[in-house]
Amino acid sequence: MVDRSKDAAPLQVALIGYGFASKTFHAPLLTNVPGLRLTHIVSSDAAKVKKDYDVTVLAKAEEAFALPEIDLIVIATPNITHFDFASKALNAGKHVVVDKPFTNTLAEATELVKLAKNRGRVISVFQDRRWDSDFLTVRQVVASGALGDVAHFESHYDRYRPEPRQRWRELPGPGSGIWFDLGPHLVDQALQLFGRPEGVYADLEMQRPRGQATDYFHVILRYGRNRVILHGASLVVAETPRFAIHGSLGSYTKFGMDPQEEALKQGEIPGAAGWGQDPQTGTLITKKGDGFDKRQVPNVPGNYLAYYEGIRDAIALGAPNPVTPEQALDVINVLETGMKSSAARAELPFDPIKL
Repeated sequence: MVDRSKDAAPLQVALIGYGFASKTFHAPLLTNVPGLRLTHIVSSDAAKVKKDYDVTVLAKAEEAFALPEIDLIVIATPNITHFDFASKALNAGKHVVVDKPFTNTLAEATELVKLAKNRGRVISVFQDRRWDSDFLTVRQVVASGALGDVAHFESHYDRYRPEPRQRWRELPGPGSGIWFDLGPHLVDQALQLFGRPEGVYADLEMQRPRGQATDYFHVILRYGRNRVILHGASLVVAETPRFAIHGSLGSYTKFGMDPQEEALKQGEIPGAAGWGQDPQTGTLITKKGDGFDKRQVPNVPGNYLAYYEGIRDAIALGAPNPVTPEQALDVINVLETGMKSSAARAELPFDPIKL
């Protein structure tokens, strides 16, 4: 993290939307990063916002785009609105953070990246789970070489939700379903570890009797001999490993989810003492002589604040963007290729976008 001058004026931020993502993640993080000041929230429920924050509440996103004092627009609205709001914000000269997924289509994502470059503005996607405790630990374990050459990487986001809810994420339409809801987290983490795949095979399904959108995905990313499996389901009662990694020298498994989301739901202050500490350690088994050594691996503390610290420094100091537009494009590319693969019931090649 780059230290900013204490005398520097904070960047003023407008948050578009005040649903689950804004209330749970964006607003608490934005208000606890020095150098950022959340001044406006766009919402149709002013009383709900005012109960939590002393900010100016606007009725329409366009009002925020028109404010000359606003430096950064954070878009946390239904997926179908991401492209429209982001393009309008960029055209108004604002820096932009979009909640995942970036957009609903690769064509929209490509257009936004080009627009941001032409306008000289920072655009980024909120991929907070790069800073999950378990994923930071996985990165460390893989980089250490303890597993040798990774042959099989499995990442699960399984839940038990047998009854669909009446919300846009579970209704028919572009960007709905868990492949676009949970998939971006798992895809982004896989790309961070292994880079772009050679091929994508996806099996997407609606398994719940009253389901109206994808509630199951099983996706295989091919990297030569290595296979990366991304799996999400809604009818899983038993606990499954969050991560299972197998290599030429050993295996690593980790159960349980990063604690930061639950802490934010409980109103805890991000960055407080003990923040991001995951007590459920993973198990590393490696070859040792003629046998095997088994030990627990202490978790690296998670830190969602690091994302917005990176955004602050990218805007104010020209530091590296914590989630670059090119990385965001690759995630959408995998999501869209996965949809085509599932429809064709076949593996499809991953073709990088050339800007």
